Amino acid sequence: MQVHDRKLLVAIYHPLAERADTLAAAVEGAGMAVLMLPAHVRGLRPWVDGCFDLLLINPFLDWQEPFAFVRFARSVSGRRPLLVLSDHDSFDDRMIALDAGADDAIGWTDNLPEVLARIAGLLRRSRIAAGQLGAGELRIDLIDRRVERAGRVIRLPLREFDLLANLARVPDRPLSRDALLKAVWRIDFDPGTNRVEVHMSRLRAKIDRGFGWPMLHTVKGVGYALRSRPARVDPVVPASLLDQKFQLATHLRHNETNDSRR
Repeated sequence: MQVHDRKLLVAIYHPLAERADTLAAAVEGAGMAVLMLPAHVRGLRPWVDGCFDLLLINPFLDWQEPFAFVRFARSVSGRRPLLVLSDHDSFDDRMIALDAGADDAIGWTDNLPEVLARIAGLLRRSRIAAGQLGAGELRIDLIDRRVERAGRVIRLPLREFDLLANLARVPDRPLSRDALLKAVWRIDFDPGTNRVEVHMSRLRAKIDRGFGWPMLHTVKGVGYALRSRPARVDPVVPASLLDQKFQLATHLRHNETNDSRR
């Protein structure tokens, strides 16, 4: 399963390494690429910077409160599909996941064909699988590599198009310079050049010049973001704030649970 010349990327988090590996092998066998995510308590950067097309998680076997964890995953995935697994065929687990914002939930007991079918269905329904991305005035056709803003066609070379497409997959959320180097240039280290800055400058000139408000922004100390609306309406949420919100939600839910048991 591919979008133009790129395999669709499924990000996977399962707290049990053996089951995570089983899921990864099945997804790769279905023709997709895999990004293995570490426990978020070890650092949010891999979650926030991941340029994936679908997020697949099991929030029920770890220390965190499942509802808060799914809400966190929903904030990370943005408009991209979120599929939640439970290692038990539990109605309660599925309802927790769906109520917290998952696009789909499934009880998984080595039922890999159904898991793969759910993944394919979610990707098929998503605009990413259909080859379309959008954020505010911006429309991106991944198949024809065509960009429009407010109905005006904007012609972009390869690297600038790929930069814009990766930012558009997570509108109003910053991506780090390292994440963009990996996604666009396939570089896993800092080459010590300013190639990202140069291409972002050129991209800004084409995407923002002549329009009423800028969509491309530098987020100091974090990276770059594509805003879907003027800044005063919908500010970019940095990873540090996401972490604070997640920890607060987990704390509040924990207190509610304790209160209900008294």
